[in-house]
Amino acid sequence: MQKITTNLLKLHLVVFIYGFTAILGKLITLDAIQLVWYRMLIAFLALGILLKMRGRKLNIGLTTIFRLTGIGLIVAFHWITFFYSLKISTISIALGCLASTALFTSLLEPALTKRKLAWLEVFTGLIIILGLYLIFRFEMDHLKGILAALTSAFLAGLFTVLNKLMVVRHRPLVISFYEMGGGFIGITLFMLGTGSFQAGMPHPIWSDWVFLILLGVVCTAYAFASSVKVMDVLSAYTVVLTTNLEPVYGILLAFAIFGDSELMSAGFYAGTVIILTAVFLFPILKHSKMPSKK
Repeated sequence: MQKITTNLLKLHLVVFIYGFTAILGKLITLDAIQLVWYRMLIAFLALGILLKMRGRKLNIGLTTIFRLTGIGLIVAFHWITFFYSLKISTISIALGCLASTALFTSLLEPALTKRKLAWLEVFTGLIIILGLYLIFRFEMDHLKGILAALTSAFLAGLFTVLNKLMVVRHRPLVISFYEMGGGFIGITLFMLGTGSFQAGMPHPIWSDWVFLILLGVVCTAYAFASSVKVMDVLSAYTVVLTTNLEPVYGILLAFAIFGDSELMSAGFYAGTVIILTAVFLFPILKHSKMPSKK
C-alpha cells in the first residue's frame, strides 16, 4: 500500500510538472520554433546521458529509426503549435483546448490500428465538441490561439497512437531519444531553409536558459522517465485518469502567477469544465464496463 501511495504521489508530481510546461513557455522570450528547437536539443542530450548511464543499446534498425524520426517531427510540430497558442493567446486557452486530445485520439486510433470504433468514445467525443463550441462562441478574440491549440491537440493524439504501435517492440526511453533527435534535426533543417540561422539566431537571455533547462531536463526527460517508471506499480487506468489533471494544474498555476491576464469569460470555463468532465468520465465508465477478475 505504501509503495502504491509513493508512486501515486510521484505521478501527481509528474502531472504537475506537465502543467508547469505551459508556464515556462509563456515566460521564455523566444518564439515558438526557437523555443522548441532548444527544448528538443536539451531533451535529446539529457535522454542520451540517461540511456548511457543505464547501459541501454540504441541499435534498433535503420527503418525503425526513420519511423521514429518522422514521429519526432509530429511531436515537434505539436509543441510548436502549442507554444504558439500560448504566445498569441493565454495559458488557459491553450490548455483548455489541449484537453480535446482525447477526442482526436478516439477517432485516430480506430483508423490507424484497424480496431472497431467504440460508441463510448464517440459519445465522449460529442460532449467534448459541445465544450469546444462554447469556447469558440465566447472567445472569438482568441480564435487564432484556439485553432493553434486544437491543431496541437490533433497532433498529440496522432503521435500518441503512433507511439502506442512502437512501444510494443521498443523501450519508451529509446523511442523518446530518437524522436527528440528527429524533431531537433527537422526544425534545424527548416530554420536553415528559411534563413533563420543566417538572419541571426537570437541568443536566450540568462532567465531563458534557466527556463529552457527546466523545460528540457525536468519537464521532458525526467517527467517522461518517471511516468514510465510508475507504471511498474500503478495501472494504466490510474495513470491516464491522473494525467487528465494537467489542464487543471496548469490553469491554476497560470492564475497564481499571471493573475488577471489569464481571466477568461464564463463561457470559456463552462466549455472547459464540460471537456474535462468528459475526459475524466471516459476512463471511469470504460473501467466500469470491463469484466472484473475473480
